[in-house]
Amino acid sequence: MPYIPYGYQPGYYGQAMPDQLAQLRQNAYQQPMMGQATQPTQGTPSIIWVQGEEGAKAYMVAAGNSVLLMDSENSAFYIKSTDASGMPLPLRVFDYKERTTAAKTPPQTAQQAGGEFVTRAEFNALAARCAALEKQEPAKPETEVK
Repeated sequence: MPYIPYGYQPGYYGQAMPDQLAQLRQNAYQQPMMGQATQPTQGTPSIIWVQGEEGAKAYMVAAGNSVLLMDSENSAFYIKSTDASGMPLPLRVFDYKERTTAAKTPPQTAQQAGGEFVTRAEFNALAARCAALEKQEPAKPETEVK
């Protein structure tokens, strides 16, 4: 019988120590122990800051997702999206400015009066003229005398 050192198993080389990302993934899928209170996770995403449009273009986005990126150098923000296969869609760029209460404009009317529309008074006057013309007897054609 061959000598086998204590604890040695043939064909078993052991697993490498999991890296930090693998540990976080493993902890995320573990069920909480009975009697242990679970804390609800906050769904509020943090603000992602990038340096200029080049920083937004270089930011990596997971397949099928969109992220809001705030520019730390300019008054702008970006929306970067990818399709389901991970191909980036065109970067959407927005400029923003502060809104003040004094800058409110009065609401616009639904339609501006122009040359294409008549007022109610003009319509009623035209309807009255048409009614008057309908009441008149048609003029008899004059016969020609030869």
